[in-house]
Amino acid sequence: MKIVIIGSNGRLGTELARAYHKNYEVIGYNRAALDVENLAQLRETLHPIDFRILINCAAFTNVDLCESQRKRAFIINSEVPRELAEICRAKNAKLIHFSTDYVFDGEKREPYLESDPANPISVYGESKRAGEENVLAVLGRHLVVRVSWVFGPDRPSFIDAVIKRALTEEQVDAIADKFATPTYTKDIAEMLPRFFDTDVAGGILHFANAGECSWQEYAQHALDCCHKLGLPLKARTVAPLKLSDMKNFIARRPVYSVLSTSKFNALAGAPPRSWQDAVAEYVRSYFCA
Repeated sequence: MKIVIIGSNGRLGTELARAYHKNYEVIGYNRAALDVENLAQLRETLHPIDFRILINCAAFTNVDLCESQRKRAFIINSEVPRELAEICRAKNAKLIHFSTDYVFDGEKREPYLESDPANPISVYGESKRAGEENVLAVLGRHLVVRVSWVFGPDRPSFIDAVIKRALTEEQVDAIADKFATPTYTKDIAEMLPRFFDTDVAGGILHFANAGECSWQEYAQHALDCCHKLGLPLKARTVAPLKLSDMKNFIARRPVYSVLSTSKFNALAGAPPRSWQDAVAEYVRSYFCA
């Protein structure tokens, strides 16, 4: 089976390409090979390829920069997914498009279901929600997968920045009043193939590691894992910050955007592993090997 991955050099795309290379014929496009903002080039590149699955990992994810680059955000996060969905429909192929917990406003204070109404509070969230709607409006077997706080070995994320700081600083800090769930790229790569040939009712699926945490709790667990494994960090504790303290933030962020995986649990027959176990494996594999 032939799979096309758009955004194959990003944190998630790189992991998917590596994971699927052994069992599938994978064609990956990074930004240098394919400018997704050029919709004509997108069509010209993909139309000749006889693929069965197209996975879109490309996105404009700089939440604050999206506020001042609204047009570009909507092209990449909204118009490109629609174009990809239409290309896939013409080929009778399946599009798997990744979206975000930032389509929610954070007011619910309990895990969000796929059926909960989206109400984004930033340009990033608005553009990603528009992309979801554009994909779902194109009739086909397409799937929107919402994820949150994605981390993995192929591009630094929050957890990498925290550990890097802790190597040289005696105390690090992180926001303690904003909650979601980390999602490990390896776990996304492991679960996704079960939906290559399986349709999902409603076309939207939430996936994240089990549980929930604040950025402070996430960071503290990462440091605890490092210390247990003997990594020589200077910092042992993570001091709390408030979201309101982040004066450098331009865009609004949802305070609570935990994604319920109950739908995935029912389809897969088991929940994802806990975020704590996923982070522990990541630290053990990529910081203490």
